[in-house]
Formats: sequence, structure tokens, C-alpha cells
Amino acid sequence: MFITKNKIIKFFLVIFLFLFFSKLCLAQGVTCSGVGQNSPDGQICEFQNPLGDKVNDPNVFIGTVINKILGIVGSIALVMFVYGGFTWMLAGGNTEKVQKAKSVLVWSTLGLIAIFSAYTAVKFLFENVK
Repeated sequence: MFITKNKIIKFFLVIFLFLFFSKLCLAQGVTCSGVGQNSPDGQICEFQNPLGDKVNDPNVFIGTVINKILGIVGSIALVMFVYGGFTWMLAGGNTEKVQKAKSVLVWSTLGLIAIFSAYTAVKFLFENVK
């Protein structure tokens, strides 16, 4: 069984879509209390915020989305580190495979530096700019 780039891309796409959209499929809760004109049985009903009580501000929502995306990208960087390490261990002295593994590890390191920098910048902006 051969693993191609298309299969790897499809696998990570499915995992990403599952993780990113899994909370969107949850049913929204309804709280009914008191007597009023909003429901057929005379109770006042209100919907609960599916994002939680703390997410009433668009800035908080955008910050949460950016943090989730950076977490996913960081996980992908970790997978690339593991891939580079396995490639190097399984190179068997082949200089081309060792060079490929070194390249993967260097670019993964640069990617992590970019991810940490982006996370720090986003955190600074959302904490200090209002």
C-alpha cells in the first residue's frame, strides 16, 4: 500500500474539518422560564449562546478563532517534526533522504517560529488594543 501526497492531504483535510466544524453541529439549548407571550404555552424562551457566555464581543470571537487556527497549525508543525525525524531515522545512510529530512526539520522549525510570533502578536493586539 503506497501513501501518496493526495491521500495525506485528504486525511488532514478530513481531520481539520472534523475538528473545526464539530461544535457547529451541536443543538442549541433553549431556556424557558416565567409566563409570557413568546411561546405557545405562555413561557418566555431565550436561546443560549452556543459559543459560551464570555463570547458576546466580536473581538473575543475573532481572537478565539485565530487561537484555534494557530493551535491546528502548531499541531501540523508537530506532525512535520515527527515526519522529519522518522525520515532521518529510516534513511539508512542515503544522503538524499537525510538531506530531505534535514530540510523538513529546518522548515518545521521556521514554521514554529512564525506560529509563535503570530500567536504573540495576536495576543498582544487583543489584550492591549481596544
